[in-house]
Amino acid sequence: MAHRPPVTAFLGRTLKGPLHRPVPVASFAEFERLFGGLWQPSTLSYAVQQFFASGGGRALVVRVANGARAPTLVLPAGEGALRLAGVHPGSREYLRASVDYDGIAGEDRFNLVIQRVRSAGSERIEDQEIFRRVSMQADSARFIGALLQRSQLARVIDPLPSQRPDRSSMVGCAIGYSCSNSDGDDGDALTDYDLIGSAGERTGLFALGAEDFDFLCIPPLTREQDLGLGTLLVAARLCRERHALLIVDPPSDWTSAQEVIEGIRTWPFRSDNAVMFYPRVRTLDPLRGREQTFASCGAAAGLLSHAEERHPFGAAEVEWLLRPGLHPAVDVSDAQRLRLAQVGINGLIAAREAGRPAFSARTLAAGGGSPDWAYLSARRLGLWIAASIERGTRWVLLEQNSPATWARAGALVGSFLETLAGEGAFAGATSQESYFVVCDERINHAQSVGAGRVNLLFGIAARRACEFDTWLVSHHPASSRTRPVSVNRLATAGGAPEALRL
Repeated sequence: MAHRPPVTAFLGRTLKGPLHRPVPVASFAEFERLFGGLWQPSTLSYAVQQFFASGGGRALVVRVANGARAPTLVLPAGEGALRLAGVHPGSREYLRASVDYDGIAGEDRFNLVIQRVRSAGSERIEDQEIFRRVSMQADSARFIGALLQRSQLARVIDPLPSQRPDRSSMVGCAIGYSCSNSDGDDGDALTDYDLIGSAGERTGLFALGAEDFDFLCIPPLTREQDLGLGTLLVAARLCRERHALLIVDPPSDWTSAQEVIEGIRTWPFRSDNAVMFYPRVRTLDPLRGREQTFASCGAAAGLLSHAEERHPFGAAEVEWLLRPGLHPAVDVSDAQRLRLAQVGINGLIAAREAGRPAFSARTLAAGGGSPDWAYLSARRLGLWIAASIERGTRWVLLEQNSPATWARAGALVGSFLETLAGEGAFAGATSQESYFVVCDERINHAQSVGAGRVNLLFGIAARRACEFDTWLVSHHPASSRTRPVSVNRLATAGGAPEALRL
């Protein structure tokens, strides 16, 4: 249950790359190689650049598109042709393929090589797949249509030609290769529908359902259009399920601190699993050659990740200081930053000043939501503990669902919380005042055991001794789940619960 470096998930439009598949990225250079780098229609590309420039270390990128189309590739086959379509859409997907008959005696089989190259006419190969002794016959174990269903580069387009494709000639876009056509398309600007996606098809936000991440950044749909409320609500629910925090950009029409303070009162989104940083940021756009204003979530995610790597779950008082090259798009005074903090919004600054106050970072629960998790450091600690206990006790599903297994799980979690208490993570002078763990027949009753479920209950005193925030961890062969619960006050005050009523 050791603390690992935080991971920030990004969701949005990119120039190229796999769709609806979380891809780990450790640097902006790696993002450029996998997703194409900066692209003016992609607010995500600028957010990722600012994330790494602001100290971020680990990203998880999900590409989403709206109507994008992959390029096609034609391999002559006598009077007909074998036609392929790329797996990844976009005008920057450059494929080429080669056919040969080397080592083949039959009239039906052939060898196929498919490559992705860096750019049109480039010899720099980024990916390659080789299919040997493949067949055009649908009843063959080496049928090309079936084999390419597992390809990460191309698929067969029906109808198939009546014969195998011709051996690749020495004439063409590259010696011995046929290159993809210029019919790839980047699609239109994203909509909230594209970002939300489908749970059944695991697209959009639902592509992140099985991933471990700590922060989620969804940049605006375009430079002029903010995310809709529906996307924020679904994203916040996903973050609650994944024990993560959503970094929310302030609406673009909040152009002054006073407008923020007034606007947040009636803004329809609040969540203790979300944070906001104001104002937006300005920096040089290298593609336009002049300064532009960008949403703040990428830079804020980098600052959060860097701060948490140095001080897990944040220091009590933090200056959200932008890195050189970035500066606030709007001037915010120290007095205004205090007012922003009171309504749950964290103020970004461009430079340190002697005597300037630092404010405890807040979540969007502050000033209107649940007061339990108004402070970012407490909320991150609680989320990390919940995620760590869920992941660290999944082994119970491999053991007999019995009191002996429950006792081992309870002891493991108790030891974990005792270590944290010794490091000063909780309120309370004694373990009884700081935390509790229950994993016995009181919550693992006959019906639960019969369903194959193992339950574990734990609580931590994040703010005041004996006032516990409580979670129930439920492990089932189909899935594991951790959710906050309320328990009888007599069950938590002053010691281990005596009569639990969840």
